[in-house]
Amino acid sequence: MNTLRRGALVIGTLAGIALVVSSAVPAFAGGRVFFGVGLGFPFYPYPYPYPPYGYPAYAPPVVVQTAPPAYAQPEPPPPSQPQYWYYCPTSQAYYPYVKDCPAGWLQVVPQASPPAPAPR
Repeated sequence: MNTLRRGALVIGTLAGIALVVSSAVPAFAGGRVFFGVGLGFPFYPYPYPYPPYGYPAYAPPVVVQTAPPAYAQPEPPPPSQPQYWYYCPTSQAYYPYVKDCPAGWLQVVPQASPPAPAPR
């Protein structure tokens, strides 16, 4: 029985020392102290005292496929009809300057006038 008392005394002393030391440890252990006697591997489902959370669900990226741009070549302009000036041989003047021509109007193809000489 003496050995049994000695074993109980050693276990009690170790438990007392563990309680005294564990009272100072929470400040350094992040506020958690685990003390116990057991066999095997201790299993903790998560390392924090908070419940685990799931991953956020992300929507798939939006992919917009557009048709390539279509380029249309503009149509060529229709051939222009020749422009004419109207000359009155009776008054020897052109249309906007003479309103009436008793002899009848003559169609004249316009000619570019030579450029005016530069002033000196």
